Amino acid sequence: MVVCDDAATLAYLANQACITPHPWLSRADRLDCPDRLVFDLDPPADDFEIVRWTARQLGDFLTDLGLAPAVMTTGSRGLHLLVLLDRRTDFDTARAFARSTAELLAARHPDKLTTAPRKDKRRGRLYLDTQRNAYAQTSVAPYAVRARLHAPIATPISWDELDDPELGPQRWTLRTLQDRLSVRGNAWQGLSRCRRSLTRARRQLDTLVEDEAA
Repeated sequence: MVVCDDAATLAYLANQACITPHPWLSRADRLDCPDRLVFDLDPPADDFEIVRWTARQLGDFLTDLGLAPAVMTTGSRGLHLLVLLDRRTDFDTARAFARSTAELLAARHPDKLTTAPRKDKRRGRLYLDTQRNAYAQTSVAPYAVRARLHAPIATPISWDELDDPELGPQRWTLRTLQDRLSVRGNAWQGLSRCRRSLTRARRQLDTLVEDEAA
């Protein structure tokens, strides 16, 4: 595996035809502990409105649990929600938390959301995908270019941009991203200060699951 921690290595990867970097969710010095959770919001058909709605619901829920979620377009079909972690939780625990979160949200909105990985089981609902939260799994890097028409970019956005009716998963491209950055800057500036422990959030989530199952 390549450890990419400088511009020269990134250029090397580009020369190896690595168009869209997908880093691990953990770092080389602590491979068993993820430094982020990823929720992949995979829309049914091309319905991006349900993606925006789900991102708001999930973001508010995670915030209520004491976490600090961030959101980005994927440059492909949907949105990713990320939660930066303090790197003290193992993958099994983090994945179980993500899965329970998705299941609780889907139970609250069974007509709109599902955790069913099989497409024939989704019945037009948005799939809350938490499968990436496992050892050696990967997730698209922010500001990575996609091998698609017009070279769309996976772009970090601010929460207020979810209300923009023109927002879409391929909103910014290799040609337009620089203009965005020059006007709005990096939407994730300072995000590294938002790392959180899952300990308290897990306790709160467990209580909610028990209460709603009763």
